[in-house]
Amino acid sequence: MLKQSLSQKMLQKLSPQQIQLMKLLQIPTATLEQRIKEELEANPALEEGEERDEFAELSEADDGAEYEDEPFELDDYLNDYIEDDPTTYKTQSGTYNNEEEDKTVPVAVESSFHEHLEQQVGLLELDDERKEAIAHQIIGSIDDDGYLRREPDAIIDDLMFAQNIFATEEEVRELLKLIQRFDPPGTGAKDLQECLLLQLEIRAELDDEEDFLDFEERESLDLAIQIIRNHFDEFTKKHYDKLERKLDISTEDLKGAIQEVIKLNPKPASGYSSGQSRNNQYVVPDFIIQNRDGELELSLNSRNAPDLCVSDQYQDMLKAYKQKASGRRSNKQEREAVMFIKQKIDSARWFIDAIRQRQDTMYRTMYAILQYQYDFFLTGDNTKLKPMILKDIADITGLDISTISRVANSKFVQTEFGTKRLKEFFSESLSKEDGEEVSTLEVKQILEDLIGQENKKKPLSDQKLQKALEEKGYNIARRTVAKYREQLNIPVARLRKEL
Repeated sequence: MLKQSLSQKMLQKLSPQQIQLMKLLQIPTATLEQRIKEELEANPALEEGEERDEFAELSEADDGAEYEDEPFELDDYLNDYIEDDPTTYKTQSGTYNNEEEDKTVPVAVESSFHEHLEQQVGLLELDDERKEAIAHQIIGSIDDDGYLRREPDAIIDDLMFAQNIFATEEEVRELLKLIQRFDPPGTGAKDLQECLLLQLEIRAELDDEEDFLDFEERESLDLAIQIIRNHFDEFTKKHYDKLERKLDISTEDLKGAIQEVIKLNPKPASGYSSGQSRNNQYVVPDFIIQNRDGELELSLNSRNAPDLCVSDQYQDMLKAYKQKASGRRSNKQEREAVMFIKQKIDSARWFIDAIRQRQDTMYRTMYAILQYQYDFFLTGDNTKLKPMILKDIADITGLDISTISRVANSKFVQTEFGTKRLKEFFSESLSKEDGEEVSTLEVKQILEDLIGQENKKKPLSDQKLQKALEEKGYNIARRTVAKYREQLNIPVARLRKEL
Protein backbone atom coordinates (compact mmCIF):
# COMPACT_ATOMS: atom_id res chain seq x y z
CA MET A 1 0.00 0.00 0.00
CA LEU A 2 1.42 3.36 -1.05
CA LYS A 3 1.41 6.31 1.37
CA GLN A 4 2.42 9.93 1.16
CA SER A 5 3.84 11.84 4.09
CA LEU A 6 5.70 15.05 4.84
CA SER A 7 8.96 15.03 6.78
CA GLN A 8 11.65 17.52 7.68
CA LYS A 9 15.34 16.61 7.55
CA MET A 10 18.52 18.57 8.21
CA LEU A 11 21.05 17.83 5.49
CA GLN A 12 24.48 19.33 5.00
CA LYS A 13 25.43 19.75 1.35
CA LEU A 14 28.74 20.93 -0.01
CA SER A 15 28.69 23.86 -2.39
CA PRO A 16 30.45 23.56 -5.78
CA GLN A 17 33.15 25.88 -4.48
CA GLN A 18 33.80 23.67 -1.42
CA ILE A 19 34.05 20.59 -3.61
CA GLN A 20 36.44 22.41 -5.93
CA LEU A 21 38.57 23.53 -3.00
CA MET A 22 38.83 19.99 -1.59
CA LYS A 23 39.96 18.67 -4.97
CA LEU A 24 42.54 21.44 -5.32
CA LEU A 25 43.89 20.74 -1.82
CA GLN A 26 44.55 17.12 -2.74
CA ILE A 27 46.73 17.80 -5.78
CA PRO A 28 50.42 18.70 -5.34
CA THR A 29 52.10 21.71 -6.90
CA ALA A 30 53.53 19.47 -9.63
CA THR A 31 50.04 18.91 -11.09
CA LEU A 32 48.49 22.26 -10.21
CA GLU A 33 49.71 23.86 -13.43
CA GLN A 34 47.92 21.23 -15.52
CA ARG A 35 44.73 21.68 -13.49
CA ILE A 36 44.81 25.44 -14.10
CA LYS A 37 45.39 24.89 -17.83
CA GLU A 38 42.32 22.64 -17.96
CA GLU A 39 40.22 25.33 -16.29
CA LEU A 40 41.54 28.00 -18.66
CA GLU A 41 40.55 25.85 -21.63
CA ALA A 42 37.10 25.07 -20.24
CA ASN A 43 36.17 28.61 -19.13
CA PRO A 44 36.72 31.48 -21.60
CA ALA A 45 35.96 34.02 -18.85
CA LEU A 46 39.10 32.94 -16.98
CA GLU A 47 42.45 34.04 -18.33
CA GLU A 48 46.02 34.69 -17.39
CA GLY A 49 46.80 38.29 -16.61
CA GLU A 50 49.03 40.68 -14.73
CA GLU A 51 48.23 41.48 -11.13
CA ARG A 52 46.22 44.69 -10.66
CA ASP A 53 47.02 47.23 -7.99
CA GLU A 54 43.47 47.13 -6.68
CA PHE A 55 41.27 44.09 -6.14
CA ALA A 56 37.53 44.21 -6.76
CA GLU A 57 35.47 42.42 -4.16
CA LEU A 58 33.81 39.22 -5.26
CA SER A 59 30.09 39.79 -5.60
CA GLU A 60 27.78 36.99 -4.60
CA ALA A 61 26.30 35.15 -7.54
CA ASP A 62 22.57 35.73 -7.83
CA ASP A 63 20.35 32.86 -8.86
CA GLY A 64 19.37 33.74 -12.42
CA ALA A 65 16.73 31.04 -12.75
CA GLU A 66 13.95 33.45 -11.74
CA TYR A 67 14.64 35.56 -14.83
CA GLU A 68 14.16 32.78 -17.34
CA ASP A 69 10.36 32.93 -17.54
CA GLU A 70 9.57 36.52 -16.62
CA PRO A 71 10.88 39.88 -17.84
CA PHE A 72 13.39 41.86 -15.80
CA GLU A 73 15.29 45.06 -16.06
CA LEU A 74 18.64 44.19 -17.61
CA ASP A 75 20.09 47.46 -16.37
CA ASP A 76 19.64 46.48 -12.69
CA TYR A 77 20.88 42.97 -13.28
CA LEU A 78 24.08 44.05 -15.02
CA ASN A 79 24.98 46.53 -12.30
CA ASP A 80 25.53 43.61 -9.94
CA TYR A 81 28.26 42.12 -12.13
CA ILE A 82 30.08 45.06 -13.69
CA GLU A 83 32.92 46.43 -11.61
CA ASP A 84 35.62 48.96 -12.30
CA ASP A 85 38.41 46.37 -11.91
CA PRO A 86 37.81 42.68 -12.70
CA THR A 87 38.63 40.14 -10.02
CA THR A 88 42.24 39.11 -10.08
CA TYR A 89 44.37 36.82 -8.04
CA LYS A 90 48.11 36.49 -8.22
CA THR A 91 49.30 33.02 -7.35
CA GLN A 92 53.01 33.77 -7.72
CA SER A 93 54.83 33.97 -4.42
CA GLY A 94 57.72 36.23 -3.64
CA THR A 95 60.09 33.30 -3.80
CA TYR A 96 60.22 33.36 -7.60
CA ASN A 97 60.19 36.83 -9.15
CA ASN A 98 61.85 36.16 -12.48
CA GLU A 99 59.08 36.52 -15.07
CA GLU A 100 61.25 35.08 -17.81
CA GLU A 101 62.12 31.96 -15.83
CA ASP A 102 61.89 28.76 -17.85
CA LYS A 103 59.25 26.57 -16.23
CA THR A 104 59.68 23.54 -18.46
CA VAL A 105 60.76 20.24 -16.92
CA PRO A 106 63.94 18.79 -18.46
CA VAL A 107 63.48 15.49 -20.28
CA ALA A 108 66.27 12.94 -20.57
CA VAL A 109 66.86 11.83 -24.17
CA GLU A 110 68.29 8.32 -24.27
CA SER A 111 67.69 4.88 -25.72
CA SER A 112 65.41 2.61 -23.76
CA PHE A 113 66.43 -0.84 -22.62
CA HIS A 114 64.30 -2.56 -25.25
CA GLU A 115 65.58 -0.30 -28.02
CA HIS A 116 69.13 -1.22 -27.00
CA LEU A 117 68.25 -4.91 -27.36
CA GLU A 118 66.46 -4.37 -30.69
CA GLN A 119 69.59 -2.77 -32.12
CA GLN A 120 71.58 -5.91 -31.34
CA VAL A 121 69.23 -8.24 -33.21
CA GLY A 122 70.95 -7.26 -36.47
CA LEU A 123 74.22 -8.70 -35.14
CA LEU A 124 72.70 -12.19 -34.97
CA GLU A 125 72.76 -12.52 -38.78
CA LEU A 126 69.53 -14.52 -38.86
CA ASP A 127 68.83 -16.28 -42.15
CA ASP A 128 65.16 -15.24 -42.53
CA GLU A 129 62.63 -12.62 -41.41
CA ARG A 130 60.63 -15.24 -39.53
CA LYS A 131 63.38 -15.86 -36.98
CA GLU A 132 63.94 -12.13 -36.69
CA ALA A 133 60.25 -11.69 -35.84
CA ILE A 134 60.56 -14.40 -33.16
CA ALA A 135 63.62 -12.63 -31.69
CA HIS A 136 61.74 -9.33 -31.56
CA GLN A 137 58.81 -11.06 -29.85
CA ILE A 138 61.13 -12.50 -27.20
CA ILE A 139 62.68 -9.07 -26.60
CA GLY A 140 59.22 -7.51 -26.33
CA SER A 141 58.34 -10.07 -23.64
CA ILE A 142 61.33 -9.08 -21.45
CA ASP A 143 60.19 -6.89 -18.55
CA ASP A 144 61.64 -3.56 -17.41
CA ASP A 145 64.00 -5.32 -14.95
CA GLY A 146 65.57 -7.34 -17.77
CA TYR A 147 63.90 -10.67 -16.94
CA LEU A 148 61.91 -12.97 -19.24
CA ARG A 149 59.27 -14.34 -16.90
CA ARG A 150 57.04 -15.71 -19.66
CA GLU A 151 57.23 -19.34 -20.66
CA PRO A 152 58.11 -20.31 -24.27
CA ASP A 153 54.57 -21.64 -24.77
CA ALA A 154 53.13 -18.19 -24.05
CA ILE A 155 55.53 -16.56 -26.54
CA ILE A 156 54.55 -19.16 -29.15
CA ASP A 157 50.87 -18.33 -28.63
CA ASP A 158 51.59 -14.61 -28.95
CA LEU A 159 53.39 -15.15 -32.24
CA MET A 160 50.59 -17.31 -33.61
CA PHE A 161 47.71 -14.98 -32.70
CA ALA A 162 49.42 -11.60 -33.25
CA GLN A 163 51.65 -12.28 -36.25
CA ASN A 164 50.39 -15.61 -37.66
CA ILE A 165 53.84 -17.14 -37.13
CA PHE A 166 54.05 -20.78 -36.04
CA ALA A 167 57.20 -21.26 -33.96
CA THR A 168 58.47 -24.27 -32.06
CA GLU A 169 59.70 -24.33 -28.47
CA GLU A 170 63.13 -25.36 -29.74
CA GLU A 171 63.32 -22.24 -31.96
CA VAL A 172 62.31 -19.95 -29.10
CA ARG A 173 64.86 -21.46 -26.70
CA GLU A 174 67.61 -21.33 -29.33
CA LEU A 175 67.02 -17.63 -30.03
CA LEU A 176 66.68 -16.91 -26.30
CA LYS A 177 70.17 -18.32 -25.69
CA LEU A 178 71.52 -15.89 -28.29
CA ILE A 179 69.64 -12.95 -26.74
CA GLN A 180 70.99 -13.87 -23.31
CA ARG A 181 74.44 -13.05 -24.68
CA PHE A 182 73.35 -9.52 -25.51
CA ASP A 183 74.54 -6.48 -23.61
CA PRO A 184 73.85 -5.98 -20.72
CA PRO A 185 74.84 -9.41 -19.37
CA GLY A 186 72.08 -11.30 -17.57
CA THR A 187 69.33 -10.15 -19.94
CA GLY A 188 66.50 -12.63 -20.57
CA ALA A 189 66.97 -14.68 -17.39
CA LYS A 190 63.89 -16.27 -15.83
CA ASP A 191 64.94 -15.54 -12.23
CA LEU A 192 67.72 -14.03 -10.10
CA GLN A 193 69.73 -17.25 -9.98
CA GLU A 194 69.89 -17.56 -13.76
CA CYS A 195 70.61 -13.82 -14.10
CA LEU A 196 73.66 -13.98 -11.82
CA LEU A 197 74.83 -17.24 -13.37
CA LEU A 198 74.66 -15.79 -16.90
CA GLN A 199 76.78 -12.82 -15.87
CA LEU A 200 79.39 -15.03 -14.19
CA GLU A 201 79.57 -17.43 -17.16
CA ILE A 202 79.95 -14.56 -19.66
CA ARG A 203 82.75 -13.13 -17.52
CA ALA A 204 84.45 -16.54 -17.45
CA GLU A 205 84.16 -16.85 -21.26
CA LEU A 206 85.76 -13.43 -21.71
CA ASP A 207 88.61 -14.47 -19.42
CA ASP A 208 89.13 -17.63 -21.49
CA GLU A 209 89.53 -15.44 -24.59
CA GLU A 210 91.54 -12.55 -23.14
CA ASP A 211 93.05 -13.95 -19.91
CA PHE A 212 92.56 -10.72 -17.95
CA LEU A 213 92.14 -12.37 -14.52
CA ASP A 214 94.98 -13.59 -12.32
CA PHE A 215 94.92 -17.07 -10.76
CA GLU A 216 93.23 -16.09 -7.48
CA GLU A 217 90.56 -14.02 -9.25
CA ARG A 218 89.80 -16.91 -11.63
CA GLU A 219 89.55 -19.32 -8.69
CA SER A 220 87.09 -16.98 -6.97
CA LEU A 221 85.08 -16.65 -10.19
CA ASP A 222 84.84 -20.43 -10.68
CA LEU A 223 83.84 -20.89 -7.04
CA ALA A 224 81.15 -18.20 -7.41
CA ILE A 225 79.74 -20.04 -10.46
CA GLN A 226 79.65 -23.29 -8.48
CA ILE A 227 77.89 -21.65 -5.52
CA ILE A 228 75.25 -19.85 -7.60
CA ARG A 229 74.58 -22.93 -9.77
CA ASN A 230 74.44 -25.60 -7.05
CA HIS A 231 74.04 -23.87 -3.66
CA PHE A 232 71.98 -20.76 -4.38
CA ASP A 233 69.51 -21.37 -1.53
CA GLU A 234 72.22 -21.61 1.14
CA PHE A 235 73.96 -18.56 -0.35
CA THR A 236 70.86 -16.32 -0.26
CA LYS A 237 70.12 -17.36 3.33
CA LYS A 238 73.76 -16.62 4.25
CA HIS A 239 74.42 -20.08 5.66
CA TYR A 240 78.13 -19.50 5.24
CA ASP A 241 79.25 -22.20 7.69
CA LYS A 242 77.25 -24.80 5.79
CA LEU A 243 78.76 -23.66 2.47
CA GLU A 244 82.30 -23.92 3.85
CA ARG A 245 81.64 -27.47 5.06
CA LYS A 246 79.93 -28.63 1.86
CA LEU A 247 82.54 -27.18 -0.50
CA ASP A 248 85.48 -27.77 1.84
CA ILE A 249 86.72 -24.20 1.44
CA SER A 250 88.14 -21.57 3.79
CA THR A 251 86.48 -18.36 4.88
CA GLU A 252 88.88 -16.39 2.68
CA ASP A 253 87.92 -18.48 -0.35
CA LEU A 254 84.22 -17.80 0.35
CA LYS A 255 84.93 -14.08 0.75
CA GLY A 256 86.55 -14.00 -2.69
CA ALA A 257 83.53 -15.72 -4.29
CA ILE A 258 81.12 -13.34 -2.56
CA GLN A 259 83.10 -10.37 -3.88
CA GLU A 260 82.62 -11.70 -7.41
CA VAL A 261 78.85 -11.95 -6.88
CA ILE A 262 78.65 -8.46 -5.38
CA LYS A 263 80.03 -7.03 -8.65
CA LEU A 264 76.99 -8.36 -10.56
CA ASN A 265 73.81 -6.48 -11.44
CA PRO A 266 70.60 -8.16 -10.18
CA LYS A 267 68.54 -5.95 -12.53
CA PRO A 268 70.25 -5.76 -15.94
CA ALA A 269 67.86 -3.10 -17.25
CA SER A 270 68.43 -0.71 -14.33
CA GLY A 271 70.91 1.42 -16.29
CA TYR A 272 68.43 2.21 -19.05
CA SER A 273 65.28 4.30 -19.29
CA SER A 274 61.96 2.51 -19.32
CA GLY A 275 60.40 1.95 -22.72
CA GLN A 276 56.95 2.74 -21.31
CA SER A 277 57.84 5.98 -19.56
CA ARG A 278 60.73 8.07 -20.83
CA ASN A 279 60.19 11.11 -18.66
CA ASN A 280 62.03 11.13 -15.38
CA GLN A 281 59.82 11.87 -12.39
CA TYR A 282 60.90 15.02 -10.58
CA VAL A 283 59.72 15.95 -7.11
CA VAL A 284 58.43 19.53 -7.05
CA PRO A 285 58.27 20.84 -3.46
CA ASP A 286 55.03 22.49 -2.40
CA PHE A 287 56.71 24.42 0.43
CA ILE A 288 60.16 25.89 0.90
CA ILE A 289 61.75 26.45 4.32
CA GLN A 290 64.90 28.57 4.45
CA ASN A 291 67.15 29.30 7.41
CA ARG A 292 67.83 33.05 7.61
CA ASP A 293 70.55 33.44 10.24
CA GLY A 294 68.80 31.08 12.67
CA GLU A 295 65.27 32.21 11.79
CA LEU A 296 63.17 29.84 9.69
CA GLU A 297 61.24 31.37 6.80
CA LEU A 298 58.34 29.53 5.14
CA SER A 299 57.12 30.21 1.61
CA LEU A 300 54.77 28.50 -0.82
CA ASN A 301 56.19 27.23 -4.07
CA SER A 302 53.72 28.66 -6.58
CA ARG A 303 56.01 28.87 -9.58
CA ASN A 304 53.74 26.62 -11.65
CA ALA A 305 50.62 28.77 -11.10
CA PRO A 306 50.13 31.75 -13.45
CA ASP A 307 48.36 34.99 -12.55
CA LEU A 308 44.61 34.57 -12.98
CA CYS A 309 41.86 37.11 -13.54
CA VAL A 310 38.37 37.43 -15.00
CA SER A 311 38.47 38.22 -18.71
CA ASP A 312 38.23 41.91 -19.63
CA GLN A 313 36.38 40.87 -22.76
CA TYR A 314 33.56 39.33 -20.75
CA GLN A 315 33.35 42.43 -18.55
CA ASP A 316 33.12 44.58 -21.69
CA MET A 317 30.39 42.33 -23.08
CA LEU A 318 28.29 42.95 -19.97
CA LYS A 319 28.85 46.69 -20.28
CA ALA A 320 27.78 46.54 -23.92
CA TYR A 321 24.56 44.74 -22.99
CA LYS A 322 23.93 47.33 -20.29
CA GLN A 323 24.22 50.21 -22.74
CA LYS A 324 22.07 48.44 -25.33
CA ALA A 325 19.33 47.47 -22.88
CA SER A 326 19.22 50.79 -21.01
CA GLY A 327 15.65 52.02 -20.55
CA ARG A 328 13.86 49.08 -22.23
CA ARG A 329 12.78 45.52 -21.60
CA SER A 330 15.18 42.77 -22.60
CA ASN A 331 14.28 40.01 -25.04
CA LYS A 332 14.83 36.27 -24.59
CA GLN A 333 18.06 36.21 -26.62
CA GLU A 334 19.62 38.95 -24.50
CA ARG A 335 18.61 37.17 -21.29
CA GLU A 336 20.20 33.93 -22.46
CA ALA A 337 23.40 35.75 -23.44
CA VAL A 338 23.58 37.48 -20.05
CA MET A 339 22.94 34.20 -18.23
CA PHE A 340 25.79 32.52 -20.15
CA ILE A 341 28.20 35.35 -19.37
CA LYS A 342 27.11 35.37 -15.71
CA GLN A 343 27.70 31.65 -15.39
CA LYS A 344 31.22 31.85 -16.86
CA ILE A 345 32.20 34.84 -14.72
CA ASP A 346 30.87 33.18 -11.57
CA SER A 347 32.77 30.01 -12.40
CA ALA A 348 35.98 31.99 -12.98
CA ARG A 349 35.53 33.83 -9.67
CA TRP A 350 34.90 30.57 -7.84
CA PHE A 351 38.06 29.04 -9.27
CA ILE A 352 40.19 32.10 -8.47
CA ASP A 353 38.82 32.14 -4.93
CA ALA A 354 39.43 28.39 -4.58
CA ILE A 355 43.08 28.87 -5.59
CA ARG A 356 43.38 31.67 -3.04
CA GLN A 357 41.83 29.50 -0.31
CA ARG A 358 44.07 26.59 -1.29
CA GLN A 359 47.18 28.71 -0.86
CA ASP A 360 45.92 30.11 2.46
CA THR A 361 44.98 26.68 3.86
CA MET A 362 48.25 25.10 2.77
CA TYR A 363 50.30 27.93 4.26
CA ARG A 364 48.44 27.81 7.60
CA THR A 365 48.87 24.05 7.81
CA MET A 366 52.56 24.04 6.93
CA TYR A 367 53.25 26.97 9.26
CA ALA A 368 51.68 25.01 12.13
CA ILE A 369 53.83 21.98 11.29
CA LEU A 370 56.91 24.22 11.12
CA GLN A 371 56.25 25.66 14.57
CA TYR A 372 55.44 22.22 16.02
CA GLN A 373 58.62 20.62 14.63
CA TYR A 374 60.78 23.77 14.83
CA ASP A 375 63.78 22.01 16.38
CA PHE A 376 63.92 19.48 13.56
CA PHE A 377 63.70 22.07 10.77
CA LEU A 378 66.44 24.02 12.53
CA THR A 379 68.86 21.09 12.98
CA GLY A 380 67.72 18.30 10.65
CA ASP A 381 68.09 15.81 13.52
CA ASN A 382 65.38 13.14 13.32
CA THR A 383 65.59 12.59 17.07
CA LYS A 384 64.23 16.14 17.49
CA LEU A 385 60.92 15.19 15.86
CA LYS A 386 58.03 15.38 18.30
CA PRO A 387 55.04 13.04 18.32
CA MET A 388 52.46 14.68 16.06
CA ILE A 389 49.12 13.49 14.72
CA LEU A 390 46.61 15.13 12.38
CA LYS A 391 44.47 16.25 15.30
CA ASP A 392 47.34 18.28 16.79
CA ILE A 393 47.62 20.42 13.65
CA ALA A 394 43.83 20.59 13.28
CA ASP A 395 43.54 22.01 16.80
CA ILE A 396 46.22 24.64 16.13
CA THR A 397 44.85 25.80 12.76
CA GLY A 398 41.15 25.41 13.54
CA LEU A 399 40.79 23.36 10.35
CA ASP A 400 39.11 19.97 10.06
CA ILE A 401 41.22 16.81 10.35
CA SER A 402 40.17 15.76 6.84
CA THR A 403 41.47 19.10 5.51
CA ILE A 404 44.84 18.56 7.22
CA SER A 405 44.96 15.07 5.75
CA ARG A 406 44.35 16.43 2.24
CA VAL A 407 47.13 18.99 2.63
CA ALA A 408 49.60 16.41 3.97
CA ASN A 409 48.80 13.92 1.23
CA SER A 410 51.32 13.86 -1.66
CA LYS A 411 52.90 17.14 -0.55
CA PHE A 412 56.63 17.84 -0.17
CA VAL A 413 58.63 20.47 1.69
CA GLN A 414 62.11 21.58 0.64
CA THR A 415 64.55 22.12 3.50
CA GLU A 416 68.29 22.57 3.71
CA PHE A 417 68.43 18.90 4.76
CA GLY A 418 66.61 17.62 1.68
CA THR A 419 63.10 17.44 0.28
CA LYS A 420 60.76 15.47 2.51
CA ARG A 421 57.16 14.27 2.47
CA LEU A 422 54.82 15.99 4.89
CA LYS A 423 53.60 12.57 6.02
CA GLU A 424 57.05 11.87 7.46
CA PHE A 425 56.48 14.42 10.21
CA PHE A 426 53.38 12.69 11.57
CA SER A 427 53.94 9.89 14.07
CA GLU A 428 52.48 8.33 17.18
CA SER A 429 53.96 8.92 20.63
CA LEU A 430 55.89 6.50 22.83
CA SER A 431 56.53 6.83 26.56
CA LYS A 432 60.07 6.45 27.88
CA GLU A 433 60.86 5.05 31.31
CA ASP A 434 61.06 8.56 32.76
CA GLY A 435 57.57 9.36 31.42
CA GLU A 436 58.77 11.58 28.56
CA GLU A 437 56.71 11.38 25.36
CA VAL A 438 58.86 10.75 22.27
CA SER A 439 58.07 10.18 18.62
CA THR A 440 58.21 6.71 17.12
CA LEU A 441 60.36 8.34 14.41
CA GLU A 442 63.00 9.00 17.06
CA VAL A 443 62.96 5.34 18.09
CA LYS A 444 63.31 4.24 14.45
CA GLN A 445 66.29 6.56 13.98
CA ILE A 446 68.05 5.13 17.05
CA LEU A 447 67.21 1.59 15.88
CA GLU A 448 68.71 2.37 12.48
CA ASP A 449 71.84 3.78 14.14
CA LEU A 450 72.23 0.65 16.30
CA ILE A 451 72.04 -1.61 13.25
CA GLY A 452 74.43 0.62 11.32
CA GLN A 453 77.03 0.37 14.11
CA GLU A 454 76.67 -3.38 14.77
CA ASN A 455 79.37 -5.96 14.07
CA LYS A 456 78.31 -7.36 10.69
CA LYS A 457 79.99 -10.67 11.48
CA LYS A 458 77.61 -11.03 14.43
CA PRO A 459 74.60 -8.80 13.70
CA LEU A 460 72.20 -8.01 16.51
CA SER A 461 69.01 -10.04 16.76
CA ASP A 462 65.68 -8.35 17.43
CA GLN A 463 65.95 -9.48 21.07
CA LYS A 464 69.37 -7.83 21.46
CA LEU A 465 68.14 -4.69 19.72
CA GLN A 466 65.21 -4.57 22.15
CA LYS A 467 67.61 -4.79 25.10
CA ALA A 468 69.84 -2.06 23.61
CA LEU A 469 66.84 0.25 23.24
CA GLU A 470 65.74 -0.60 26.76
CA GLU A 471 69.15 0.49 28.07
CA LYS A 472 68.61 3.85 26.36
CA GLY A 473 65.27 4.24 28.15
CA TYR A 474 62.94 3.08 25.35
CA ASN A 475 60.83 0.33 26.82
CA ILE A 476 59.32 -1.44 23.81
CA ALA A 477 58.53 -5.07 23.04
CA ARG A 478 60.59 -7.28 20.75
CA ARG A 479 57.72 -7.61 18.24
CA THR A 480 57.58 -3.80 18.08
CA VAL A 481 61.30 -3.75 17.28
CA ALA A 482 60.66 -6.26 14.50
CA LYS A 483 57.82 -4.10 13.15
CA TYR A 484 59.96 -0.94 13.12
CA ARG A 485 62.84 -2.83 11.47
CA GLU A 486 60.54 -4.07 8.69
CA GLN A 487 59.18 -0.55 8.19
CA LEU A 488 62.79 0.60 7.71
CA ASN A 489 63.28 -2.18 5.09
CA ILE A 490 66.07 -3.72 7.17
CA PRO A 491 66.38 -7.54 6.91
CA VAL A 492 66.67 -9.92 9.86
CA ALA A 493 70.04 -10.44 11.56
CA ARG A 494 70.85 -13.60 9.57
CA LEU A 495 70.57 -11.76 6.26
CA ARG A 496 72.70 -8.85 7.52
CA LYS A 497 75.61 -11.14 8.28
CA GLU A 498 78.88 -10.51 6.46
CA LEU A 499 82.17 -12.40 6.46
